[in-house]
Amino acid sequence: MEFTPTAEHRRMRETVADFVDREVVPQAAEIDAADEFPADLVDEMADLGLMGMPFPDEYGGAGLDTHAYADCLAEIARGSGSLGTVVAAHTSLAAAMVADYGTEAQKRDYLVPLNEGVDVGAFALSEAGAGSDVGAMTTTATRDGDDYVLDGGKLWTSNGSVADTVIAFAKTDPDAGNEGITAFVLRPPEDDGVVVAGTEDKLGDRGCPAAELRFDAVRLPADRRLGDEGEGFGQALRTLNGGRISIAARSVGIARAARDAAVDYAGEREQFDRPIGEFQAIKHKLADMDTKVQAAHLLMHRAADLKEAGDSYVKEAAQAKLYASEVSREVANEAIQVHGGVGYTTDFPVERYFRDAKLNEIYEGTSEILRNTIGDRLLD
Repeated sequence: MEFTPTAEHRRMRETVADFVDREVVPQAAEIDAADEFPADLVDEMADLGLMGMPFPDEYGGAGLDTHAYADCLAEIARGSGSLGTVVAAHTSLAAAMVADYGTEAQKRDYLVPLNEGVDVGAFALSEAGAGSDVGAMTTTATRDGDDYVLDGGKLWTSNGSVADTVIAFAKTDPDAGNEGITAFVLRPPEDDGVVVAGTEDKLGDRGCPAAELRFDAVRLPADRRLGDEGEGFGQALRTLNGGRISIAARSVGIARAARDAAVDYAGEREQFDRPIGEFQAIKHKLADMDTKVQAAHLLMHRAADLKEAGDSYVKEAAQAKLYASEVSREVANEAIQVHGGVGYTTDFPVERYFRDAKLNEIYEGTSEILRNTIGDRLLD
């Protein structure tokens, strides 16, 4: 596995780290408390080229490889888990769908403004009765002449209430199961019948809105379809495979933030006339935390390495996401323990890290689904 950072990789990561320390970290607690989409920060990230990191510059992207993108996303999540989700949903889901399955005209019309940060992207797949079981979706797209008419709705759409471009999945053949699912490009500001029915009041990831979207006879021209009819299920699965590298990166970033906070506190907090970090019980916690973070980081890069090589990375992306997501929760939990009572208060950020980390084990493939995926690949 080769992923020695290039000079460009290091420069980009340093730029992101500096931006995060200067602009994101000071605002992260406020974003969480207010639960408001950080539009100003997103605009600043667009100016830095962070909204289209892994896409070619001919489409407005930064041209980074998967390794550099994952490391930069981890830096963003280190500052704010919710901002990490904003970027991940926008980039590795919405923009990736257009990049991988769009026509040249669709890439010019939709991918370029996404990569430039002019537009915010969202990926609308889940429904009330169709979470892990995607084929159970009931949203339909009925052909009517040169148009399609969408009816139904979606839940848990990250960025959904602020998105300019939404990749939505619907059944063009309701009787065909997974093979009847097709992907479409929606433009909520201009498409009549797209309604934001509300956003969720969540435990964590506050600041990245998880919206309920309703589609009431939304009429779309046929050129809004991505690929052919019936290809949407496969497109979604392949896109989510790449998205799992993003969630592994978000997990690594949150785990690093929690580890660093615990190390700093253990060096400052004194009990029995010495820093608590000198006690073996605390020192061993810190050692285990760092070891897990390093292992999660390596699994993330293993999946990125295979993706860059054009090899199958389904199992490796699932392993990276599974392990890193559980590590983020475990490390954040131990960071609270190191802090003791104050770690349970909002005076310190570790309680936010814990709340943000939990989502990593749920979205873009639950830990249970990922274990099935890994097991199936092993048995095959």
